[in-house]
Amino acid sequence: MKDDMIKRFTSYVKVDTQSNADNENCPSTPGQLTLANMLVDELKAIGMEEVTIDENGYVMATLPANTEKQVPTIGFLSHVDTATDFTGKDVKPQLVENYDGNEIVLNESLQIKLTPGQFPELANYIGHTLITTDGTTLLGADDKAGIAEIMTAMDYLIQHPEIEHGKVRVAFTPDEEIGRGPHKFNVEAFNASHAYTVDGGPLGELEYESFNAAAAKITFKGTNVHPGSAKGKMVNSTKMAMDYNSRLPVNEAPEHTEGYEGFYHLLSFHGDVEETVLHYIIRDHDREKFEARKETVVSLVDEIRKQYGEERVQLELNDQYYNMGEKIEPVKEIVDVAYQAMENLGIKPIVKPIRGGTDGSQLSYMGLPTPNIFAGGENFHGRFEYVSVENMVLAAKVIVEIIKLTAAGIEKK
Repeated sequence: MKDDMIKRFTSYVKVDTQSNADNENCPSTPGQLTLANMLVDELKAIGMEEVTIDENGYVMATLPANTEKQVPTIGFLSHVDTATDFTGKDVKPQLVENYDGNEIVLNESLQIKLTPGQFPELANYIGHTLITTDGTTLLGADDKAGIAEIMTAMDYLIQHPEIEHGKVRVAFTPDEEIGRGPHKFNVEAFNASHAYTVDGGPLGELEYESFNAAAAKITFKGTNVHPGSAKGKMVNSTKMAMDYNSRLPVNEAPEHTEGYEGFYHLLSFHGDVEETVLHYIIRDHDREKFEARKETVVSLVDEIRKQYGEERVQLELNDQYYNMGEKIEPVKEIVDVAYQAMENLGIKPIVKPIRGGTDGSQLSYMGLPTPNIFAGGENFHGRFEYVSVENMVLAAKVIVEIIKLTAAGIEKK
């Protein structure tokens, strides 16, 4: 498994699949289609059946059941795109074999180093084979590690027909990093009782709760006149925006919160005297607190309007996704199976809420309950991203074990 995993993963990350939120097309970038078509060819080559790709770049395939038992069809998903935070062009993966615990020079000429001082979790990987960046791009383990793990698991099951399993569906989706992954996903065509995204971080992560999420765009309209004659006439939109932001709870921001704590996050602030635009994301695991946060955003807008004028503030507030725990809790046994699979392989499950969202957040509300399991990477979305090959292999083994346990224990109702 290890050599195949390395070969697959390093080939995937070399394709630039960074998504683009400013492009409304699906997929939002051509590189995603390039990788999707590569995956179609590979799925066919390893012996998967019903391999399809639609006009939006969604890849699906089937591993047929090899048992007469009535076993629920389960699915596994990963996304082909990489994050918008840091460039994914010309990724040059580097192999660090038998990591010794010391600093890793990613780029000697630029003196970019991955150090235990800055990233103490490196101590968990002594003796592992690591794949890193060259310090000038992200790696793309989020989520090409997941793709490699699903592909390797399917290949393994095809090569080992003695392992009893039900029907398994796999899918590779575009544009997850910009929140659109499930938007054009055909749940009916996928036709699974439940699924797992392989899109988590370090070894053992198992997540079935996510944030409730909303986005707010607030536009402040000012009046610009010459500062020499501005008294009583000028209205500075940047100061209105600063006033608005100052009214939000200062400690309820990402840099001050953890676990189940929600936040308001100012993503961007652009403007001048005439017009200023603020973009926020609003997050909370608790639905009532989430609704209260949105009400706070609205009430503060009303306060600013009363002070400066109704016409000077425009608000666009939209829900993005909801806590998938609400839909997964009634079928919690699918989480229990993943938990047992990890324990069977000697992995300590780390059950925790996602401080973000995955495709599973939306898919669970589309009728496909979808918890999330680890893919093995660290430091996603930046130049210091890396992944352990050994942990990628364990992720593939967890997929196989989930499939085996499902065939052995969950009968169709």
